[in-house]
Amino acid sequence: MQVFAMEGRIFGLLLLCLVMASVGALKVVIPLETYEFARGDNITLPCTFTTTKPADSLKIITWSAEAEKANAKETVILTYYSDPGTTDIKSMYEGRALLDLNLASGKANLKLSSITLADNKVFECRVMIPGDDEGTPADTARLVVLVAPSKPICEIQGKAEYGQNINLTCRSEEGSPPPTYKWESRDVRNAPRLADPRTTDKGGILSLYNISKETSGYYTCTSKNKIRSASCNITLSVMPPSINVGSTTIIIVVVIAVLLLLAIITFFCCRHHKKKKEREAYAMGVRKEEYEDKEEPPRNGESRRADGQEDNRDNYEERSERGGNDDRRRDYDDRRSDYDDRRSDYDDRRSDYDNRRKDYDDRRSDYSDRRDRYPDQDERSNDNRRYDDARRYDDRYDEPYDDRNSDRPPVPNNKPPRRDYDD
Repeated sequence: MQVFAMEGRIFGLLLLCLVMASVGALKVVIPLETYEFARGDNITLPCTFTTTKPADSLKIITWSAEAEKANAKETVILTYYSDPGTTDIKSMYEGRALLDLNLASGKANLKLSSITLADNKVFECRVMIPGDDEGTPADTARLVVLVAPSKPICEIQGKAEYGQNINLTCRSEEGSPPPTYKWESRDVRNAPRLADPRTTDKGGILSLYNISKETSGYYTCTSKNKIRSASCNITLSVMPPSINVGSTTIIIVVVIAVLLLLAIITFFCCRHHKKKKEREAYAMGVRKEEYEDKEEPPRNGESRRADGQEDNRDNYEERSERGGNDDRRRDYDDRRSDYDDRRSDYDDRRSDYDNRRKDYDDRRSDYSDRRDRYPDQDERSNDNRRYDDARRYDDRYDEPYDDRNSDRPPVPNNKPPRRDYDD
């Protein structure tokens, strides 16, 4: 019985020590693990503490936030000292942070105004009381700043050509909590269609493999979180493979070079052909000077024929410049033959004139011989008159012969009859 009595006393003492320890221990509590607020709101993060120390004992209350970078110290927001009852707020939170404090009830709430995405982190409430450092001196909670996703940006990565693999990307610049993405597809008739089994949709990236004409259509991406959603559209047109810019440039340069070479060859061929025709015309006896205006007096209708020849020369040169053909060549040959005939006729007339002139000179010589045989004065006078008439007749022949008014030279009225004299 004494043994049992001793064990009961020991158990009672241990239980008393445990109760006394639990009553005197410090306990800091933040009711929830996560708090969600929209960006720009004014919020309050609650924090309570309990202690066995008197209300007027020294207390130090601190609110801090986790560091933005790993392995960095946490950022202190504010610190309260019960003696002398002041609050020290860090400069980066000046004007935004405030401590809602009631030492008697154990309240130490943190108030923040106009929260931003930078406040999306873990906050800690810590209470320090000298002589009461057992228990739970601190507690934490995460602040989630809710931001609706911004309008996502849709893009195509890769070439939209037959047989290619491409990615359709979708991304919102903002969104808290991070948004989720979902792609939907419609055909060219704007009718819904099932996704290809080979297609993958992960993290806003829609991967399309071995695309074809049937892959063309309208694609919509939706970015969504617990606040709201936003979407973007993209039109995909799959085309046949195209030639790249470098190949196209090379082809254009080659075509231009070939055309330029053909133009040069054509120019020299035409020039050679023209020179060949000129050599052929020269070999056939064509002379440019035959068609030029001669500065000698016109005779026996030569002026009229020269005008015709000038027209023929102009026509020939014009036809030669235009290239000419066999029909024009034959026409030119006919004209040239006609000109040669007229030239020959003119030469015959000139020869006939020279013969008549020679005959006249013979008669004049006979007349001079007869004059020497007459001693009589009267006879000499008559001879002188006839001689003067003959001189006048000779003077007429000294003038240029013009065959425009007559085909034969004029014959003087006092032309003596032709006789045969013996010396």
